[in-house]
Amino acid sequence: MADNEAPRGGHRLHLFDLDGTLIRGSAAAVEISRQLGLSAEIERLERDFLLRGLAPEEFAVQARELWAELTLEQVTAAFEGAPWLAGIREVWAEIRAAGDHCAVISLSPDFFVERLLDWGVEAAEGSRWPAVPFTGPIHRPGILNAAAKVRIAGELCERFGVRPTDCVAYGDSMSDAALFGIVPETVAVNADHHLVDLATHHYAGADLREAYAMVRRGGAVPPGLRG
Repeated sequence: MADNEAPRGGHRLHLFDLDGTLIRGSAAAVEISRQLGLSAEIERLERDFLLRGLAPEEFAVQARELWAELTLEQVTAAFEGAPWLAGIREVWAEIRAAGDHCAVISLSPDFFVERLLDWGVEAAEGSRWPAVPFTGPIHRPGILNAAAKVRIAGELCERFGVRPTDCVAYGDSMSDAALFGIVPETVAVNADHHLVDLATHHYAGADLREAYAMVRRGGAVPPGLRG
């Protein structure tokens, strides 16, 4: 172990949020809606969710109505055109090379989240949506909320043989607060002040390698990685 790396015990599980975390300043719903020319409509829906307490399942029902004509080609364009942080594949490869584990837990649709499996993450959990193109309605119990992130984290701990005390969580908003409350090391990534106050580390930038370096090295980003 390098002198400037933090001491560690057994295997760890790194849990990543998607919207606002891996995707900087945006979300899967925003990127999908942009492909459909519905940016203003999804902005209003996002505002209702963030500021007016719209439940995740109701958000999904209304988004499903907006996206009635969504195609797989548009999902691909939304995924490929999203403002992803740099270095995501490299971080996940390094985590796995070290014998640790990595997973994404997101409230966003599974048909978008699961595409990250091709980037090297070991698990990608999202809300259960009908397949694209849609032929059926939203199944409300399949839509995740903040509490579900904690439940799924527990299931992933069992799957990978680690404890919650062996986890690191990365997130950006209060939907990650409950998960931040059960793991010992947390990284607020481009987050608002509410989550920053709850986090072990705070990262603002465009490269996941820098945020991961804060975990590996006890909080300091190495000078060579600073953007």
